[in-house]
Amino acid sequence: MRIVKSDLETVAVKPSQYPPDNMPEIAFAGRSNVGKSSLLNMITGRRKLARVSGSPGKTRTINFYIINDQFRIVDLPGYGYAKVSKSVTENWGDMMETYFRKREGLKKVIQLVDIRHKPSTQDVQMYNYLKHYGLDGIVVCTKADKVSKNEMQKNMAMIRKTLELSGEDKVIPVSSLKKTGYDELLSEIESLLEE
Repeated sequence: MRIVKSDLETVAVKPSQYPPDNMPEIAFAGRSNVGKSSLLNMITGRRKLARVSGSPGKTRTINFYIINDQFRIVDLPGYGYAKVSKSVTENWGDMMETYFRKREGLKKVIQLVDIRHKPSTQDVQMYNYLKHYGLDGIVVCTKADKVSKNEMQKNMAMIRKTLELSGEDKVIPVSSLKKTGYDELLSEIESLLEE
């Protein structure tokens, strides 16, 4: 699959602001600062589609991008940033839960974790949350260029163990900088859309 067209369709905080539920959606979730915007820009081939921010915790909305006029990529709010107030964090939880429950076209949520670190308590909670909704199964390990090949294998095994992934669950190491893992991730998205 090649992404030839991508545009921000809408920004939402509540269901009345969502676009029509008329095409498949693949959502991306991850901690603030995990490199979600960089990843979305890499797979769409647009340097400024998703805004990369110097201060984490900036995405406080659900951003819907229309891709190739055929499906949507949905950028969920980053979680786990300490400087964000508790009420805002709780609001995010409600926002995501509402989206997971109400969206017919939602095929999968791809969870992003930083390959250099053991998944945090919030990463584990998020993955369990996705399991609860049947949206789990693909984890992308970002910043893969920052570790050696040896460390990569070791860290991916640790991530599998911490998130209690099954043998069928996919773990894809990706580097937005070196554009590695890009083809594998796109072919996973393509398979999801064909199901």
